[in-house]
Amino acid sequence: MSFKNNYQQPIRGWVKRLRDLFNEYPSQFWIVVLGTFIDRLGGAMLWPFFTLYMTRKFEIGMTQVGLLLFLFSITGMIGSTIGGAMTDRFGRKTMIIFSLVMSATSAILMGVIDQITIFVVVTILVGLLADTGAPAREAIIADLLPEEKRADGFGILRVAFNLSVAIGPLIGGLLASRSYLLLFIVDAVASLITATIVFFVLKETWKPSEKTDQPQETLAETFRGYGQVLRDRAFVFYMVASMLMVLVYIQMNTTLAPFLRDNHGVNERGFSYILSLNAIMVVLFQFPTTRWVSRFRPLMVMTAGTLLYAIGFAMYGFVSLYVLFLVAMVIITIGEMMVSPVGQAIATRLAPENMRGRYMAMFGYTWGIPFMIGPILAGMVLDNLNPNILWYAAGVLGVIAALAFYSLETMSNRASYNAVEQRIRVMEQLEDGRISAETANQLLAKVEESPLARLSPAAPAGERRHVRIQVRDLPSGMMKVDLRLPIGLVNTVMYMGGQVSELLSQQDSERLKELIALGTAHETAQTLEADGSRMEVSLE
Repeated sequence: MSFKNNYQQPIRGWVKRLRDLFNEYPSQFWIVVLGTFIDRLGGAMLWPFFTLYMTRKFEIGMTQVGLLLFLFSITGMIGSTIGGAMTDRFGRKTMIIFSLVMSATSAILMGVIDQITIFVVVTILVGLLADTGAPAREAIIADLLPEEKRADGFGILRVAFNLSVAIGPLIGGLLASRSYLLLFIVDAVASLITATIVFFVLKETWKPSEKTDQPQETLAETFRGYGQVLRDRAFVFYMVASMLMVLVYIQMNTTLAPFLRDNHGVNERGFSYILSLNAIMVVLFQFPTTRWVSRFRPLMVMTAGTLLYAIGFAMYGFVSLYVLFLVAMVIITIGEMMVSPVGQAIATRLAPENMRGRYMAMFGYTWGIPFMIGPILAGMVLDNLNPNILWYAAGVLGVIAALAFYSLETMSNRASYNAVEQRIRVMEQLEDGRISAETANQLLAKVEESPLARLSPAAPAGERRHVRIQVRDLPSGMMKVDLRLPIGLVNTVMYMGGQVSELLSQQDSERLKELIALGTAHETAQTLEADGSRMEVSLE
């Protein structure tokens, strides 16, 4: 009996932690996680065998396969760019469903086509249409979760993704041994199941037509919005640093396998163990790692994680024992668990709500461009120089990327401090009685933060309250004064004995202060009628 209780206690602890984790996030977020897992599971069954399928069915070499994948990458970036604009124009849910249906359709077509020329056309369509939903999937996470929860949310999504990657190839191998067509059918079914879940269960998080406070963009204006994205210095600088980092990381999925095979005799099974170690670590440790690094400044996390990339990838140029190859992958994976969710969270924080689709589409280029040029450059090194030079270069590039993130951290801190100093000077004038609360509010609104200041994490969002002060002429009913001031400014004036506004100079100052005190204390509108005027103070 004692043994049974000791056995059940850890299980109850795990169940409680999982229940608490589930309750910590909105149900709509978990619907996105479930949909991501199902859809990615279908892709994880197919893509590990996709190259084998093309070379066997169409009898083409790896050069032709590389050109097809290059086309897929180019059209994928174009499709993502179109999808980002459409996401902000028509909503997140609409684009997710559209891309899933297109993905299912293209999967079936690729499975039944027998001519390589038609297959190339379908490959182009796959890239254009199936990737249109990628920005919407990231934007909807930003819509559903507050800023302080987004890194954790992206971390959970990565666990779902890696779990599908760990399971998918095992099932895909069984299906491929029977028929490659089954792989395409299962991938299509997975996409359609996900589309059905999204259609019936997921709620739309962005409806631009319901935003009455801003005019509806035309379609041309929506696409011209990409110009605004490219003029966002903070976002562009962050993209450049991220591209340098990704150039290092993609070597794991492109050149590492042939390098280990040709230079150290590591066969396909040996390399699969290295990749499995990566996936298992992400599934087991991604969420606690994200929780742990959330206490640090995001750009410093990016700096440290990228340095781990530099160390891990550089090791492949110095070591030759298989166990050290595994150690290098452990170091790389720790860095990956640090930077991947935090990096996505930073990108969503930089994106305005009404432009999240376009921002996320542009952020996708931080992967698309490195995937286009990285394998080509790495291939030139492997074919013409000492292969170890590739990993020395990866280490150096990783250090440069880490320095880029650190420089962004330094610049964002400096920009934030400048804005804080301007606000302090305004508050000093208010406290000295040289300006009124109304004037202080106007001056604070004019304090412009450098775009780089947005890279700093925002302060915890508290409840921002305002005091509404209205004075109406009783005989005519005309509004004489209508002020809306932050409660912090009003309290400062009350404490220091300053002036709320020059517009209220004709009012009895003692009665006004008494009315404000009552209104802020009781949170109910307070009124006072005197000298033919009605004064009302309320909280908003």
